[in-house]
Amino acid sequence: MNVLATTSEISSGRMSWFALQVRSRREPAVAAQLSEQGYECFLPLHKTVRRWSDRMKEVEQPLFPGYLFSRFDFLNCRSLLMTPGVQQVLGNGRNPIPVEERELESIRQALGSGLPSQPWPYLRVGQRVRVNYGSLNNLEGILINFKGSHRIVLSVTLLQRSVALEIDLVWVTPIHETSAPSRVLHDSRAPIPILGQ
Repeated sequence: MNVLATTSEISSGRMSWFALQVRSRREPAVAAQLSEQGYECFLPLHKTVRRWSDRMKEVEQPLFPGYLFSRFDFLNCRSLLMTPGVQQVLGNGRNPIPVEERELESIRQALGSGLPSQPWPYLRVGQRVRVNYGSLNNLEGILINFKGSHRIVLSVTLLQRSVALEIDLVWVTPIHETSAPSRVLHDSRAPIPILGQ
């Protein structure tokens, strides 16, 4: 990511998507509050089976626990930062970093496909592939083999989190990257929080 371009986008007051760290288990309530205030929010959810002593039930859980995404003008977001449950906007040092919109579109497309999905550890290495079939056509991610089946892993770089979707191996072709790898803004530690309540 070009840090200079990012900084100029923020200082120009342009609407961008940002990752918000929010109180864990309060993600849906915080997203609802922000939506009521007029902020556009994206809270990716996945279905999982919960077991209680007397029954099992399918429930929706945040795909990235403790985080949600919101699009806003960073220069005019005081009410967002004061919303109960919002802890901080993620960034590098004191600078907020917008989330790559194409990464969020990949997550939306993947969730809209109806294929089973689950949270997945963030990966930095592995073969990048492009899906060439069905509702995931043109989606790019990292191919892995897990418990005998192949999956494509989509990542949100800023959060250092990923989601895995089960796919058929014949759906994908390798992507041959010729450009130099992009620089990482900070090391492999968790994202650096920048703003809090």
